[in-house]
Amino acid sequence: MAVRKIIRMGHPNLRVPAQPVAASDIRSEPVKRLIADMVDTLHDYGGIGLAAPQIDEPLRLAIIEIPGGESRYGKIEAMPLTVFFNPSVEVLDPTTAGYWEGCLSVPGLRGFVERPQHIRVNYTNGHGESQSLELQGFWATVFQHEFDHLDGRLYIDHITDPTKLVFEEEFNRYLNN
Repeated sequence: MAVRKIIRMGHPNLRVPAQPVAASDIRSEPVKRLIADMVDTLHDYGGIGLAAPQIDEPLRLAIIEIPGGESRYGKIEAMPLTVFFNPSVEVLDPTTAGYWEGCLSVPGLRGFVERPQHIRVNYTNGHGESQSLELQGFWATVFQHEFDHLDGRLYIDHITDPTKLVFEEEFNRYLNN
């Protein structure tokens, strides 16, 4: 459909909690077009997840697509493109682990964030059906990162050590060994 502009840190709308998507709107043409735009935008920008607020649409809607294979996080299992309406996260085990996170709305930076590594996500899919996923490790981090956008939060809000917020160039040179 169309590649949309991703709004960046500092834009006030990134800090506003998104509104739930009504069940009657999930299969509507405007929402289908929005999802198509989100997919085009995600692919164009080269991300693995995108929340509607990142393209200045204040809805509780996110998409995630993980290509899988080797990455800077190790070997990752693929996840096909999945649409999440009105997701909620339940922490099943509060034990945390940290990853260097990046974000399309915070370009050029990486930050070390520790998050719970065992969660359950309850959501409505693109057919209007209630679904649940149990996620661990890297996937748990990805989902929490994306769904934070729906609550007006960015990964930088979770950084506990400010010395672990770095430019990507320095990350690649000094930390990504």
